[in-house]
Order: sequence, then structure tokens, then C-alpha cells
Amino acid sequence: MSRAVVLAIALSLNPACGGGDGDTSVDATPADAAPDAAPAWAAVDEAVGAALTANGNTAAGLIIFDADDHELHRATWNGFAIDQRVAIASASKMISGLVLFDVVRTGQLTLDSTTGGVLGWTGPNAAITLRDLLSFTSGLPRDHACTSQAGVTLAECVAAIAAEPLVAAPGTRFDYGSTHLQVAARMAEVATGRTWAELFRARLADPLGLPAEVAYFTFPRQSLGQQNPLVAGGLRASMAEYAPMLRLVFHRGVTSALTVGTAEAFAAQATEPHPGATIGVSPAAGHGLDWHYGLTAWLECPPPATACPRLSSAGAFGFTPWVDREHGYYAILGMQLDTTGTDGIANFALDVEQAVQPLIVAELAR
Repeated sequence: MSRAVVLAIALSLNPACGGGDGDTSVDATPADAAPDAAPAWAAVDEAVGAALTANGNTAAGLIIFDADDHELHRATWNGFAIDQRVAIASASKMISGLVLFDVVRTGQLTLDSTTGGVLGWTGPNAAITLRDLLSFTSGLPRDHACTSQAGVTLAECVAAIAAEPLVAAPGTRFDYGSTHLQVAARMAEVATGRTWAELFRARLADPLGLPAEVAYFTFPRQSLGQQNPLVAGGLRASMAEYAPMLRLVFHRGVTSALTVGTAEAFAAQATEPHPGATIGVSPAAGHGLDWHYGLTAWLECPPPATACPRLSSAGAFGFTPWVDREHGYYAILGMQLDTTGTDGIANFALDVEQAVQPLIVAELAR
């Protein structure tokens, strides 16, 4: 379904309407809400439900939190569940950013650490910084074949990447893809002496009480291949399990449960590091959206973006988290589509996210 159709569905809705059609389960009242709050969020539910129906009764869920981390609303459609663990694809990028920001916090890396200094790379490739890798401006080929090979280790994959010639000088070209974060993760492994899986468990998953099944894989839909995890897209998690990690993003790494990263790293995340970089492969641009990229997140602001309040990390199978600090909420649109999106983003889910955002803001203002 096209972006225009999804937007038309949202714009045509009557806020007084109820939920969508089909096998729809909607819990419109948070546990701590007053009894008369049940009619709230009707326009949001109608927009999502109508889009899902028009897309062939797609199964999905939506969960929304306010700036104080209260769950404002949750809804599910067509048999999806808030605790249903799925392959979240590129929604992994934002979480990988949290792990890497925490390695910066503990001093083993900086955003200006280089592949030469940490990995011993030589020649032009040695000048690539962690900042370049996290913003996909490393100049490396964007999707090296080794990132989809379960029979090698992450170290072996990155050694193969090191031998590739650059397609552009570091910091001069943006190309959305998996290679960059694979190298960044290897830098973290070398700097800390721990595997990526160990870093994820120690820095995020264990402190947040996430089960062992929340993990990175080479092939996340099949839960296969952990020695060469796809750092840019290999995480499996449910909406409920993703929520505490997204909470850390919204609060710039500081919550009552855990502190990760640094204020400087989160400020850098919300700002284009190389505003003059050529835009190469960009699924956002290909979808008609004038967004550029920060550090492991899309900046939903006109470029050049500085201190952008809206960040997102949509995945190829439809799982789409975002934070909106301007309006004081964060949300997750959960689904697992059978087909992958263009260049790593599911266009349908992105259309739904864009259509529902103004409806959420309107509901918050009621």
C-alpha cells in the first residue's frame, strides 16, 4: 500500500470513531487511568486498524509511553501480541548504539577512535572513526557479504571488510547498510576484550532483566548464527522487551533502572556529524522523506539537523520504534512482515508511523 493511501486513511478518520475491523484487540485504558479514559486514542486506533486492514489484515501492535514512562496506550490487531518476540531488523541499530555509547562512557573508546588505532587497519581505511561508522559515513561498501555468513566469526568478517577499498573518503558519503556497525562492534570487542554478545548482556540486557532469548543473530528470523551477529539488524525482541531500551534512548541514557552512554554521545546522536556528505543509498530519501542520519538513528527533522527531537529506527520487517522529545512521548509499532522493505526499511510500517504521529500528538494535547 502506498504512502499516499496510508496518509489518506489517517486524514479521513473521524476522531470519534472506534477501533479497526477484523481480529482486533485494543486495550485503550492504561492500568493507572481513570475509568472515563476508555474513549481516548480512538483516532489512533482507527488509523492504524484501517491501514492494517487495507494492507491485507496485517498483524501489528502499538504501545505508547509519556515522558514520565507511564504507559499511555497499547493496542494489538489481527493476533499480534505485545510480548511476541520477532526479528526487529534495523530497529537493532538504535540498540547497538546504546551498547557502543556505553563503551564510550567507560573510556575504552571515543567517538573519534579510529580503525587504525583500535583494529590496526592501515592505509586510507585506517582513518575511519567510530563516529563515521555510527553515522554510516565510513566510506566502506555498505553491505559486505560476510555480514550474512553464519559460519565465520565477527572478527573474521571484519578482517574481510578491512581489505575492501573505500567507495568514498570517510565522512564524505552516507550509505545505509550493515558493514559500518559490524566494524564498530569489532572495535568495541577489541577495546573491551569481550564479545558483542557479552557486551550486550553486560551493558543492557542483564541490567534490564531481559531474557537470554533477546539476542543478536546472523539470521534473526531463524534465530541462527551468534558468532557473527548482524549488529545492524540481527536482534530479536518483543515490544515489551524493546520498551526499556527505547526508554534509555528517550532519556539520553539516564533512567532509574540504568545509566548508559554520555550526554555528549546522545547529543551527537541527534545531530548530523557530516552535513555536507553526499547522500548515497538512503531508504528515507527513496521514500520521499527529507531525513538524514545521526548516530544509529534517523533524524526526523529537516537537514542539516542539530539537536533533532525526533529519532527513529525502522526495520525491514516493520518493527518501528521512535522517540519524540518535543512532544514528550516514545512509541513502538510492532509487526513482522513476510517481505522485507526497500534498502532495509519496511515502507508500509514507515507510512503508518508517519500517519499516526500527528494523531498521537493531538491526543496528548486533549
